[in-house]
Amino acid sequence: MFRSCRTVLAVLAVVFTLPAALAAPTSFEAAKVLARQQVYHDRADQGTFYCGCRWEWAGRSGGLVDHQSCGYQTRAQANRAARIEWEHIVPASLFGQQRQCWQQGGRSNCKNTDPVFNAMEANLHNLTPAVGEINADRSNFRFGMLPGTGYRHGQCDFKVEFSERTVEPRDEVKGKIARVWFYMHDHYDLRMSNAQQRLLMAWDRQFPPSAWERERDRRISRLMGHANPFVTGERQWTLNHRNSRAGLQSSLPAQAARSTSGAGRIKGNQRSKVYHLPQGCPGYSQMSDSNVRWFDSEADALAQGYRKAGNCR
Repeated sequence: MFRSCRTVLAVLAVVFTLPAALAAPTSFEAAKVLARQQVYHDRADQGTFYCGCRWEWAGRSGGLVDHQSCGYQTRAQANRAARIEWEHIVPASLFGQQRQCWQQGGRSNCKNTDPVFNAMEANLHNLTPAVGEINADRSNFRFGMLPGTGYRHGQCDFKVEFSERTVEPRDEVKGKIARVWFYMHDHYDLRMSNAQQRLLMAWDRQFPPSAWERERDRRISRLMGHANPFVTGERQWTLNHRNSRAGLQSSLPAQAARSTSGAGRIKGNQRSKVYHLPQGCPGYSQMSDSNVRWFDSEADALAQGYRKAGNCR
């Protein structure tokens, strides 16, 4: 009897000391902050995605690149070469151009009118820190093999042929790129050429998930509410793969459920920069309407520099 009571108490202690899970970010700005705080907070010494350069965190989601750590040399854009940027592994223009909103006004129109685009742009599975200049030079070019191309950024193992609109990343990230592309195309029902499918399928086979890729996936799954099944092995991409379209089914209802009155949403105090949850935070109903700023998720509040009220249960 005593042992069973101790077990129950131990379980309750764990349950009540675990931090509340953050909701998936609903904007790119919120996603960058969450990626820094919850996914890459301890990875600055492990190096940027394409070049393996170390960086120092700066600001809420930025960083300053240590060029000497990776032998990086600026090609043309010194300002962007000096900082890390949050790279969309599947470019925003690629998935945006497959949405009607893009045809009617580009990225800004999509951000204002299309909840699915916002979900794709803020998807943490698709974000990684990269040298800003590499992010710019990579653009939305297709992936390919460039055996006759030299490096353009010092010792950074990243090849780009601007005339062919093609890039080849280092071997260490080829498999990871493939599995992110499979996930994004499967999740949001995107189209991919046969040539790109074949190349990425080869990279997926040749470069299986590393320990860090699996840990990254676990960290992100706790925030997004789901893992990348192409990393966990639950799904496998085959030529002319049939997409699950899971992201199209999950993104719209959450957006449609938002109330213009703010019911059920997170309430921030513009004077104190403290936010309160609808449940478990006594200050939620005590705040003056003139001080209120509404947020759709904790990630959004954190991205704007707010902190959680200390008396929230």
